[in-house]
Amino acid sequence: MIHVENQIELVNIQKNYGAHVVLSNCDLSVRNGEFVVVVGRSGSGKSTLLNLIGGLEKPTDGTIKVSGNSLTNLNEEELSRLRRQKLGFVFQFFNLIPTLTALENIRLPMALNRINKKETIERALSLLEEFGLSGFDQRFPEELSGGEQQRVAIARALAHKPDIILADEPTGNLDLDTANEVLELLNRTCRQRGTTLIMATHSKKVIGLADRVFSIHGSDLNEAIM
Repeated sequence: MIHVENQIELVNIQKNYGAHVVLSNCDLSVRNGEFVVVVGRSGSGKSTLLNLIGGLEKPTDGTIKVSGNSLTNLNEEELSRLRRQKLGFVFQFFNLIPTLTALENIRLPMALNRINKKETIERALSLLEEFGLSGFDQRFPEELSGGEQQRVAIARALAHKPDIILADEPTGNLDLDTANEVLELLNRTCRQRGTTLIMATHSKKVIGLADRVFSIHGSDLNEAIM
């Protein structure tokens, strides 16, 4: 296995939507197992930055490397494989599939990676127990609270043992107490597993948990002094 010290590297990234410049000459290096937070006002480009790292959008200019892979050199099939194997995503609105149970939602990324059924079930049940959701395996998303849905979503993101978790406002739809619980859970589980975590957020609490904080102002990305 090739050891990659910097899990993520962005060099001179420019992202435009038509004439609108969202990100300009942005550089970012994230080490293995690091917890990095990106802050900025709504519409500043936080989600765009995560989408670029996740290969969901292409930069107007510049280079992006994820786990040693240059995203600009990958075709759509190769990008899809990279996302499936190396990345986990956590979203503000959970994005659970409503017709699948909690267990089935967690099993999904493992099934896409062709992990055998027995192992996917065992791993999913173990994650539900770890996240305080024992006995919730047959519940559908509509039967879960917001905090429970987000815990299922985090379990799903971690199920296939990705190198990197990209979390876009993961507590934006939760009350304060539940948000704090989810933040601590996400931080703890990623650190225990050595998983790199990049989070876009408005939360002030998470800044104290992070290794480094970056802010987007205008179209510039700068590291904050902590």
